[in-house]
Amino acid sequence: MTKTAVDIEEIARRGEEYYDRLLRAKLEPEHKGKYLVLDVDAGDYELDASQLAALDRAEAKHPHGVFHIIRVGYRAVGRIGARFRRSLG
Repeated sequence: MTKTAVDIEEIARRGEEYYDRLLRAKLEPEHKGKYLVLDVDAGDYELDASQLAALDRAEAKHPHGVFHIIRVGYRAVGRIGARFRRSLG
């Protein structure tokens, strides 16, 4: 495993740990589905329905921040693949 992969895994581990310990109970009831951009070093975060808006604000506050993105109330930020719609026509 490369150093970059280890660093990314460590950032994710720290972000998830911080979220579970300090933010989950506070945010999930009211903000389910919103994106949380967490600076894992500062412990500061931005929350928005738009992932890009939250990231832009977080980067404006912490230009050299180390960020982890979480979708509140979900196990993943997004999905991989396409959604198929069956025609009943």
